[in-house]
Amino acid sequence: MKVINKKILILFFLAVCVLLGYWIWLCLRPVEIVAVHQENNYSDVLVRSFPATDKGKIIWWLENKNMLKEKYGIPKPSPDGSFVVVFWDFGDGYKETDGYDNLCFNDMKPPMNCIEKNSLLMVRNSENTGSYFVLDSGTYRMNNKGDIVKDKSD
Repeated sequence: MKVINKKILILFFLAVCVLLGYWIWLCLRPVEIVAVHQENNYSDVLVRSFPATDKGKIIWWLENKNMLKEKYGIPKPSPDGSFVVVFWDFGDGYKETDGYDNLCFNDMKPPMNCIEKNSLLMVRNSENTGSYFVLDSGTYRMNNKGDIVKDKSD
């Protein structure tokens, strides 16, 4: 009986280690920017290996916004300072439109100019509201102390 319990405990420990290792590997992969599509003050950024957590996504933006400005020219604010940057999961790549719920880009020739709509992070800025981050779990703002706080209305 004791030998069976030890084997089960060892298998359980190994499974936890494998899952933990996989999670760490997912978190440490560098973000790949596949493409950037720009229209006025609205930018779509197609990515692979984006951080999995809300905090990780926001921190990635804060750490990489200067690089995005230098390398891709985004965000491109309107005269009043407002802009929107949406990060989309590139998933299976470009595909033909399904006629319903794909996101298609006008700066590419059809038919292979669409992706599945799977937004990962939306960064919005306006004169009235300042910068905020929209994710599936809610909206986050940065307070005066630099802390990221979830809106209470969500």
